[in-house]
Amino acid sequence: MKNILVAGGCGFIGSHLCDHLLQRSDVGLCVVVDNLWTGRKENLAHVQDPRLKIVVTDVEAFQSDVLFDEVYHLASPASPPWYMTEPKRTISANLLGAMRLLHLLKPGGQFAFTSTSEVYGDPLVSPQPESYRGSVDCTGPRSSYDESKRCTESLLFEMRRTEKLNVRVVRLFNVYGPRTRPDDGRAVSNFITQALAGKPITIYGDGMQSRSWGYVDDIVEGLARFFWRDQHGYDGPLNVGNEREIPVIEVARHIAQLVPGTTLVHRDPVPQDPTNRRPDLTIARKVLPGWECRIPYELGVQLNLEWFKDHLKAGGPDQQDVRVA
Repeated sequence: MKNILVAGGCGFIGSHLCDHLLQRSDVGLCVVVDNLWTGRKENLAHVQDPRLKIVVTDVEAFQSDVLFDEVYHLASPASPPWYMTEPKRTISANLLGAMRLLHLLKPGGQFAFTSTSEVYGDPLVSPQPESYRGSVDCTGPRSSYDESKRCTESLLFEMRRTEKLNVRVVRLFNVYGPRTRPDDGRAVSNFITQALAGKPITIYGDGMQSRSWGYVDDIVEGLARFFWRDQHGYDGPLNVGNEREIPVIEVARHIAQLVPGTTLVHRDPVPQDPTNRRPDLTIARKVLPGWECRIPYELGVQLNLEWFKDHLKAGGPDQQDVRVA
């Protein structure tokens, strides 16, 4: 039986990944380490599985007498308002977290890392293939996230080259869905919580900046296939996302239609907000044949809206001034 470690397992994507991991019959122990900076214990409150153990601590400080057959590193904020506020902490979680977790991996074990499409910066190429080296400002306000992800990728692939580390690295594109924090700060969750609170939806700039919105169920299915389910022999990096590219303002208008009476308001653009984002899925189609994002954003947004309605009615420690209108 395998021992599994999930750093950031109480987070939005991490908790969904844990659900899939615990469906495996070959897992004897699943340890989640999370400092609850952006994650929440309630994301795993539905799990009544004795194999699951949650340890609340920083990933960089996590200690264990157990070595793990598989390590999944998702311990990082992914929303600009969070990582731009605490850049040192963000860099530490990604890079120093990876260094710490490498010490807890069994010889011959597998290390999986969720990187990001942000490594492409404000891309000059669309769609973005894994071979694109990006257009990132290493001293800009988003650099703590972008560059710590890039550097962690470098660490892992250099460990593969020099020490034969078994790695799996994915680059995720704009994931949304249930278990997102109401105060997450990214577009879909922002728009939904503002609309439900009876507030105008805030658009930064003209709203024509585009994203490729991937519903969490589709994305985590891709992660499960890439990380452990499929036999493919490809280490990464691998783009995982929805290739359908949609302007931010279109999503805002769609949510406004779902919540009658919602208006839109424009604010100054966010510094260095990427103008476009769309994954080239050529490699994904070869490595994970048949996988794709099947849930259109129109349905995904509706599902996410219903989840937020239920979540906000129930209340929660992080909902702040957000209420269902």
